[in-house]
Amino acid sequence: MVATMLKTLLVAARDRNRLNEIIQVASRFGLGVLLAKLGIESSDAAGGVGSAPQRLPHRTRLALEALGPTFVKLGQILATRGDLLPPEWIAEFERLHSQAPTLPFEDLRPAVEEALGQPPESAFASFDPEPIAAASMAQVHRATLADGRPVVLKIRRPGIRPRMEADLRLIAQLAALAERASAETRRFEPAAMMRQLAEAILEELDFTSEGRNAERLRADFAREPRVVVPEIHWAWTSETLLVMDYVNGVPPRDAQTLRAAGIDPTAIADLGADVVLNMVLINGRFHGDPHPGNLLCLPGNRIALLDLGMLGHVSPRRREEFIDFVQALSNGDPARLADVLAVWSRGSGVPGDRIQSAAERLTARYGGGRLVLSAMVADFLSLMRDEGMTMPPDLLLIFKALVTVDGILSGIEPDFDLSRAMQRASIRIAASRLSPDHWAPILRALAWEAGKLRDDAPRLLRVAIRRLEDDPANNAMRQEQIAALRSASRWITGALLVGAAMVAGAILLS
Repeated sequence: MVATMLKTLLVAARDRNRLNEIIQVASRFGLGVLLAKLGIESSDAAGGVGSAPQRLPHRTRLALEALGPTFVKLGQILATRGDLLPPEWIAEFERLHSQAPTLPFEDLRPAVEEALGQPPESAFASFDPEPIAAASMAQVHRATLADGRPVVLKIRRPGIRPRMEADLRLIAQLAALAERASAETRRFEPAAMMRQLAEAILEELDFTSEGRNAERLRADFAREPRVVVPEIHWAWTSETLLVMDYVNGVPPRDAQTLRAAGIDPTAIADLGADVVLNMVLINGRFHGDPHPGNLLCLPGNRIALLDLGMLGHVSPRRREEFIDFVQALSNGDPARLADVLAVWSRGSGVPGDRIQSAAERLTARYGGGRLVLSAMVADFLSLMRDEGMTMPPDLLLIFKALVTVDGILSGIEPDFDLSRAMQRASIRIAASRLSPDHWAPILRALAWEAGKLRDDAPRLLRVAIRRLEDDPANNAMRQEQIAALRSASRWITGALLVGAAMVAGAILLS
């Protein structure tokens, strides 16, 4: 098997040891059948641990965890592809997590001192060499600033970047090979998925990116005191080291623990729903991995957002489509829902009558009633698979984030109903569209374009008039055209003046 893979792939010498490790892990967990489906290896190499077909998703998850953070991240991306993978695969990939033993701080010290320019004991009033958390990419330690503020240091593990870059190179070649070899695999668009994986990993490896994400969310929720995003201390932050405020809170795992901490689960559920819907539908950026460990509940019924290495982004057009989807489903409007599904599945080659049929089935099951998001999304994605539709990756990340939050909030508040939160969000969306913050950039862009038109239009009209005046042919028609252009010039000038006045007034009003 190793020899076959080495012959098939053009692997740089520096990556061959890692390729051998990958293949040995795949063999150990009996993934020959999976490799055969991808067009990479023959199915007679199945072997390995527990090779029963029904155990293949479980074995694949174990193999991805054994291969480390790059492959865990790949599995987490696959966990969003409910339009492609059956529920048993999605359930396994959703259990993926990066585990790593803690390292003695002395192993991290050279990297920390290089980032700080001095020992941490000198940079901070106090520093604890014992880690409080560890993952495959980083390890976290507590410290105190000179002003007494508690902070945490997120330290990138030494040697992690070249290893993950090697993994990305190998996975890119495997994806290209699988896409050429298997028509079934081409539906997954492995090359596009590889690009998504590379972007996610390279962003998470650079801790300044996480710092910028935190700053963006802090700005988004600057007017909401119930949402806490730790402040980043840029004086100490670099690509390999992130220093931010320490937040002490309670993960939203069960209502009893929250009540014991003096926190109201119902208030947290309502706030959590409002926060995530604001992020997705109004602000256009949201926490890409909102599991309970990345959300903390604080006294005063507040929520803190942590671990912001991955932010999802929602374009204005996608927000409009998602709102149309929810409203069409809530109102039981299959025609409107079919329009949205047609946009989302563009390029899948699915006939319009099947899209309409899918929309009718969805509205018949979920239209007009309480929105149980996890059931609806599972049913929706199953329907997409049955109809051969593939969904845009950004949209699937939105669905995954919403389903995750819905599950967390339902766990602490059994009567939680996301449809009520959606109704509240629709009011906030309408208000946001009328706010100065929404219109100011639009009006500024309009003013800029009007200014360019003001400068260009008279000059272009003068050029056209001169050319007509210089044309010796058809004098009578020429004079008529010149008069018409001069009249148009006066109208355009007047319209520009009125338009400029309106834009200026709107900007001043906003």
